[in-house]
Amino acid sequence: MTGADIRGQELAAFLRSRRERVTPEQVGLVRGPRRRTPGLRREEVAQLSCVGVTWYTWLEQARPIKVSAQVLDAIARALLMDPSERAHLFALGGAVDPRPEAECTALSAQVRRLMHRVAPYPATVQNGRYDVLAYNRPWTHVFGDFDAMEPRDRNCLWLLATDDRWRATFLDRDEMLRDLTAKFRAAMAEHGAEPAWRELRDRLLGVSAEFRELWERHEVATVSPHVKRCQHPEVGLLRLEHRMLWMAPLAHAHRLITYVPADDETEERLERLAELSGEHPGSRSEGQSGEHPGSRVGQSGE
Repeated sequence: MTGADIRGQELAAFLRSRRERVTPEQVGLVRGPRRRTPGLRREEVAQLSCVGVTWYTWLEQARPIKVSAQVLDAIARALLMDPSERAHLFALGGAVDPRPEAECTALSAQVRRLMHRVAPYPATVQNGRYDVLAYNRPWTHVFGDFDAMEPRDRNCLWLLATDDRWRATFLDRDEMLRDLTAKFRAAMAEHGAEPAWRELRDRLLGVSAEFRELWERHEVATVSPHVKRCQHPEVGLLRLEHRMLWMAPLAHAHRLITYVPADDETEERLERLAELSGEHPGSRSEGQSGEHPGSRVGQSGE
């Protein structure tokens, strides 16, 4: 069998299993005295999804038919699928979800604690679009006051393309912008139907000639560690290498990123920067309340 045949059979079996799990009462139907089918009947799912009974029957029989994202959306709602089930349905159907669940940006206390405990190293939590969702104090000392930014501007690609401070801070800024644009394009292949991704791309196309030129190259790249050279006005050159802790399965694209020194001089300069900021290296950076304003979850791109 081909890959499409296997996915079709998996899709048929998955739909049957979900249909048998949903009771008529859950979707506002009357059970009736003669019902023998566990869960819903095929014709009931078709009715709830506004599709033909024959067409839906063919779908559960793994017939080679084309199914649209809109129909999969209707079926997912009719069968009361949760976000994981919905994502699985669209994967088996070979379609992009037009209305994915809003990203869960709530960060656990453990992730926040770890992010703050790595001080004096800068650390941040980001999603697949490079939205900065949370950050510790060393991050703001090196990369700017994110609390003062508009929430939707807290995005690394946006700042690299538009922010004068980031342009001056990163000595390899042009190379970084090209690399991040290529990574964004590669990641967007799976998210092209999602409004937040399109909004960020369109904003960048509208304001940055550099981004437009890079976007038109159609270059793609994958996430990989590399050394960033930052010129800090108070402590001088910082050479930082980012290390990522992926937060799957809680959030597949979310990661905790820590910028660790690439040499002893950078280690000393980060400690000096913490002292200049009135902090002791390795101490709690979120203050007595247990939460620093920098740990707030941003809404950029959401």
